[in-house]
Amino acid sequence: MEITEVRIKLMGDNADRLQAFCSIIFDGEFVVRDLKIIEGQRGPFIAMPSRKLATKCPRCSGKNDLRARFCNGCGSKLPEEAGNDSRSRLFADIAHPINASCREKIQIAVLAALELEREKSKQAGYVCTYDDFDDFYSEARSR
Repeated sequence: MEITEVRIKLMGDNADRLQAFCSIIFDGEFVVRDLKIIEGQRGPFIAMPSRKLATKCPRCSGKNDLRARFCNGCGSKLPEEAGNDSRSRLFADIAHPINASCREKIQIAVLAALELEREKSKQAGYVCTYDDFDDFYSEARSR
């Protein structure tokens, strides 16, 4: 599987740890959106798209954050989760590489695209193409 395109959306404030969002396309057929490029202590790294984990209220079946004490829907007290400590996972990856070589391949491609996008952003008339997938989709459907 090859990475055929990387699209970057730079964030405005470079002082923030979140440097950019990106989407990657594999083999011109499969897209993964909303990867985050974050500035870490050892340099930039890629965070995969994730969703916030939730628990259901036993009374109304409403969704609530894992650490919530009361239900957002009905207001009833939620039961204490067994083993609920401050280090429990709050997010789960939606899509992610399953081995280190794939992660490295994605990271190399994304960080190279980030540098290219930063250079483009310095030029007059720069327009971000991150959200312009309509052109790509219509071209792919016509094949």
